[in-house]
Amino acid sequence: MKEQEQKKHRSGRRLFKGLLFLAACGLVMAIVVYTPIFTLQRVEVSGASYLTKEQICEIGRIHTGEPLFQLQTDAVAQNLMHDLRIESAVVRRRLPDRLEIEVTERKPVATVACDYGYLDLDRSGTIIAAYRALHSVPIPLITGMEVKGLYLGDEVTDENVKKVLYFLDQIDAEALNQISEVNIANQDAVVAYANSSVQIRLGKLDRLDEKAVLTADFVKSLKTSRHTIDYVDFSYEAPFIKLKDFNPDLDKADGKS
Repeated sequence: MKEQEQKKHRSGRRLFKGLLFLAACGLVMAIVVYTPIFTLQRVEVSGASYLTKEQICEIGRIHTGEPLFQLQTDAVAQNLMHDLRIESAVVRRRLPDRLEIEVTERKPVATVACDYGYLDLDRSGTIIAAYRALHSVPIPLITGMEVKGLYLGDEVTDENVKKVLYFLDQIDAEALNQISEVNIANQDAVVAYANSSVQIRLGKLDRLDEKAVLTADFVKSLKTSRHTIDYVDFSYEAPFIKLKDFNPDLDKADGKS
């Protein structure tokens, strides 16, 4: 009888100690979670060119002053990726009061005509903007075709458009801004146009990496060119430039034969 009472007493003490330990852990966790030291004070965003930090916070539903440990980083990332302008997002807590957000934006690479206006496409062919009237945006217009029945979030699956998007995505922003149009009406004789209306004959949509490098170098060189160029042909392995104002005397002065 005495032994049973002692066992119950020991069991009661263990239970009390266990409850005391859990209460202490809960108190520590509450202090950690709710103490002002661990509240969100700073948000650092990297990778964003078009979206501002304020827009990122609004899209991610982030509010400074909330407990840092109550922030669900996966939920914030999902909120961000629900926005068509964001391709991917990584969110990390940084003690004691900072949130780091790394985003990859869906940048517009080209515009295409559709049955109700115009669509902006990213490099994958996803429609990230739609509007009725063509607006002034420094990205090329893909002509010679029209898409129908597609809306925001849909993807253009035309293989020729996909190839053109890949080609344009290999060109840096400075050069891309100097290309106004890519016409794919003839799949064997695709033609791009610089802002100065100079033709860039691409031919078939092959050797796209090589042609992208050549195109970028060419449009950049137009700013300093002393000649009026009719067109450049990159459809052959050896590029060919046709001048409008060939002047033998000027070429001799440049030291050319």
